[in-house]
Amino acid sequence: MEKFIFVTGGVVSSLGKGIAAASIGKLLEARGLTVTLIKCDPYINVDPGTMSPFQHGEVYVTDDGAEADLDLGHYERFTNAHITKDSNITTGKVYFNVITKERRGDYLGKTVQIIPHITDEIKRGIKKVSRDKGVDVTIVEIGGTVGDIESLPFLEAIRQMRWELGEHYALNIHVTLLPYIKSAGEQKTKPTQHSVGRLREIGIAPDILLCRTEKHITKEQRDKISLFCNVDREAVIEAADVKHIYEVPLSFKKEGLDDLILKKLNVKREDKDLKSWRDLVVERLRHPQKDVKICVVGKYIALQDAYKSIYEALVHGGIANNAKVHILRVDSENLEKGKIDKQLEGADGILIPGGFGDRGIEGKIKAVQYARENKIPFFGICLGMHVATIEFARNVCGLKSVNSTEFDKQVKNPVIALLEEQKRVKNLGASMRLGAYPCKLSKRSLSFEAYKKESVSERHRHRYEFNNDYKKPFEKKGMLFVGMNVRKGLVEVIELKNHPWFVACQFHPEFKSKPDRAHPLFRDFIAAALDHHK
Repeated sequence: MEKFIFVTGGVVSSLGKGIAAASIGKLLEARGLTVTLIKCDPYINVDPGTMSPFQHGEVYVTDDGAEADLDLGHYERFTNAHITKDSNITTGKVYFNVITKERRGDYLGKTVQIIPHITDEIKRGIKKVSRDKGVDVTIVEIGGTVGDIESLPFLEAIRQMRWELGEHYALNIHVTLLPYIKSAGEQKTKPTQHSVGRLREIGIAPDILLCRTEKHITKEQRDKISLFCNVDREAVIEAADVKHIYEVPLSFKKEGLDDLILKKLNVKREDKDLKSWRDLVVERLRHPQKDVKICVVGKYIALQDAYKSIYEALVHGGIANNAKVHILRVDSENLEKGKIDKQLEGADGILIPGGFGDRGIEGKIKAVQYARENKIPFFGICLGMHVATIEFARNVCGLKSVNSTEFDKQVKNPVIALLEEQKRVKNLGASMRLGAYPCKLSKRSLSFEAYKKESVSERHRHRYEFNNDYKKPFEKKGMLFVGMNVRKGLVEVIELKNHPWFVACQFHPEFKSKPDRAHPLFRDFIAAALDHHK
């Protein structure tokens, strides 16, 4: 039988349950187990695809085209788990499935209720992922905070699963907080006691506590938490703050978390260290030999999580080049108002990520022009490619009235236009060009040098594409169309002649980057930025 680990959180939100779940997955893989991970989100949206990044942060995209919670990105970055559309279960998705079945008559006249129908649907979704993946352990993260009304059906579902599966087949890990009161000079255990109390009221007794803390836990505090929360003393795990998130598996390993989990799941595996992870990732993060400054020009800069995968992929590129990447977040709206050379001063590389809407677009176009004219390495992703082509059309090709039809439907020269297949779309949810699509690269290109292969597959999330009517005039002026979706005739990657490193792509390479396997384009972008720094 497959085994399950349920990860819950209490006291406050943003405790890092996703990173904790991903780190547990990393530890178990290091012990020779296969894992997969699931995120259960209590919001009523079917998926986060129509949410503003200011509301929910980044929307992560899987190979099979799911728009999902950003924690799924942590799962793929830390582990070898193959994450799919079934790996993100939302309240909206659960209720949608149950109501569809009710309308179809599947319940044979029964009154449809939270228990058992909603909870059964949640359990079915969790078991389906575990069964389809055929793994040793399925790690299930429950979103929200214990005590929230929204997450109660998910907590009831995992309570039932724990009872159904029995001892050694499921365990609960509860992430909690030990706040440090500076004025009193004390670290308090009471919020953790209350959080565990709320969980026990629901019928779930945690097996392991991950205690987030600024200060190290004393023996007395550990004993107190163990006594009042009714968990083994060895199961009170210190989850101290670390400088880099990729240190978390090492911190958990030091606390003996992997041994404890295997003991409670009655699994015997050879004890292995995380030497390759420590040497390749953590040591390079702690002791980089070089420095490089990258300006990320975006419109959602105010929220750290809005470009989560972008920032992480830049860090991965730094690891691959043994360099510390200093990320300067530049609001594109500010570029429209102020002096651009002052805001981008000292940039070794400029990156423009994806996004939607016309706010801040002219600032992004200015940033592209600055990178092109000053020979600064440039990387444009999705919308970043769109603004790169608009800038090229205006300032190199000399075309007037140039824009994307996303921003101006009546524009005279629409160098970026709505995909033909998108013109028939009525509903916004899950209707973009999503997921993995093939791309053929020109052998005489920077992109081919990065990938070292002609055919690649990358993930997409967009509605607008380069307008092929402008290919020939652009080529005459020095734009290179080095990546194509041959079957659909769509432009995937552009580069510029006579520039040290200018690459823009329609897809989102950040979603496939890992700390120990940096994405080739991010790796080479950082390498080019280091050359510029010299």
